[in-house]
Amino acid sequence: MNNIFDKIILLGRPASGKSEIINFLKNLSDEERRNRFHIGKFQEIDDFPMLWTWFEEDDILEKKFSKPRLHSTPDGYFLHEYLWHLLIERISLDYKKLSRDSKNQKDITYLIEFSRGTEHGGYKEAFKHLSVELLENAALLYVNVPYEESLRKNRKRFNPEKPDSILEHGLPDSKLERLYKGVDFHEIIKGTPTHLNINGINVPYVIFENMPSKTDDFKLLAPALDDVIGRLWEIYKK
Repeated sequence: MNNIFDKIILLGRPASGKSEIINFLKNLSDEERRNRFHIGKFQEIDDFPMLWTWFEEDDILEKKFSKPRLHSTPDGYFLHEYLWHLLIERISLDYKKLSRDSKNQKDITYLIEFSRGTEHGGYKEAFKHLSVELLENAALLYVNVPYEESLRKNRKRFNPEKPDSILEHGLPDSKLERLYKGVDFHEIIKGTPTHLNINGINVPYVIFENMPSKTDDFKLLAPALDDVIGRLWEIYKK
């Protein structure tokens, strides 16, 4: 295992703190990140840029070519639920390509980030579309906040000038409520305190309790990650 995580799957509601965690880790030196958190050089896979591209393409088709939208309604909802699952298939495909091209490098940790609500199938359905190849030697970190905190931070971070930004995108209140008020992660892990069986692979996991928020301040985030990633590593290395 080269003393680093091979893959970390990072989950949680929108604005729960996932992107802030990644941003913090990316800004550490390679040496500190490896020695302190067992995370190597970054390879990120996030489905937000994928779905945002679909919205942009649909706007071009509709406004420039007077053609039907392929993926989304004009107000930004997917036309079909299966498109949520297609994104997870895309994540698995991107991992396959990245790992193929980096097969001779031993110091990479893949960070896979996404969020799912019960309105569009939840994690129960999303997990079905993660490849075995991606799940092998993976660990899972779930950032837990209540819906009200997700709503607060979603409002706080939204920059209308940069709706495509990883750190500054946001959802209208009504859309956040419809898509992400309900989540099923805690239902899925009932009776399984350290490992989650996904498609036949036992994936170690921990929950990062982000209330009160620790991801708004690096001085609070660093020791919190020391604890939570330390616990995940102890489970993972066994």
